[in-house]
Amino acid sequence: MRMPPYRFTLTLALVVLVLAAPVRAAVQIKLGVVTKPGSAQNIVAEKFKSLIESRSGGDITVRIFHSKSIGNETEILQQLQMGTIQMGIITAGPFDQFDPIVRVVNYPFLFRDNEQADAILDGPLGTEILKSLEGSGFKGLCFSENGFRNLTNNRRPVRSPEDVKGLKIRVMSSALHKSIWQMLGANPTPMPWPIYTELEQGVIDGQENPLWVMEVYKFYEIQKYMSLTRHVYSPHIDVASLSWWKTLAPEMQKMIHDAVYEAAVFQRKENRDKDAERLRYLKQMGMQVVEDPDLGAFRERVSDMKNMELFSDPRVRDLLERILEATR
Repeated sequence: MRMPPYRFTLTLALVVLVLAAPVRAAVQIKLGVVTKPGSAQNIVAEKFKSLIESRSGGDITVRIFHSKSIGNETEILQQLQMGTIQMGIITAGPFDQFDPIVRVVNYPFLFRDNEQADAILDGPLGTEILKSLEGSGFKGLCFSENGFRNLTNNRRPVRSPEDVKGLKIRVMSSALHKSIWQMLGANPTPMPWPIYTELEQGVIDGQENPLWVMEVYKFYEIQKYMSLTRHVYSPHIDVASLSWWKTLAPEMQKMIHDAVYEAAVFQRKENRDKDAERLRYLKQMGMQVVEDPDLGAFRERVSDMKNMELFSDPRVRDLLERILEATR
């Protein structure tokens, strides 16, 4: 039986419409973090995943690789450069191996409080840092929060720089962080995350991190003393692989950027809201806390840091001077 002419025409029209319809390519984002669920980096990652998968209608999916499952932070950054993963939530410290300009945000005693940190990092000076990362193969998206870093150790209370002398302190793979603790008289030891076993076995005497780390990683079990030094405000930099980013349509770039920034703001607030309760909990679990160390003496010991070789690059030195001026 022959198909009536009108049915043939209608069928042909439907075929043409189907063939002409735009096909939306699905995008899977592999996102790397070194920490375990419940940690600051993971909170950003999980919030971003929820937001972007909902807003994209499933066109974008996110697979989170946590707990160092694809390497330490330096290795994750190298994978981003190669484009084998698409995004990462990374502590600022390790970036200085790739772009020394990041050192300025980890400068000791730079920010007075959270509000000042937000004003700088969400403003033009922070944007300048994120833009600079493109020279190393990263698309800097925004800053989320690790927090103000405090010192813990298992040998003695620390009230002044004299108490730091000789302590073997784990630091990130960062020339700046190593130099800070050398100036304070410690024996800084670069070591990738995690470090619970090394602390437990006495390979290192102590470490320095925000309060959430002491709680989530149960350092109260193996570290007796904590001093609220707040010596460095430590952001996370939320980044993408630049080579991958350039393959995305502008509207998709905007959707991803907006979602990760919203996730970062969400995480910063949650982190800060919990700090007072974290401190109470750490004391309850037996940590001896020095709440009023001699911060003036600590600041004095590192006051000449801006004149070190670390900041000799004119571009880095210029940005540091402008941020120091903005935070006075």
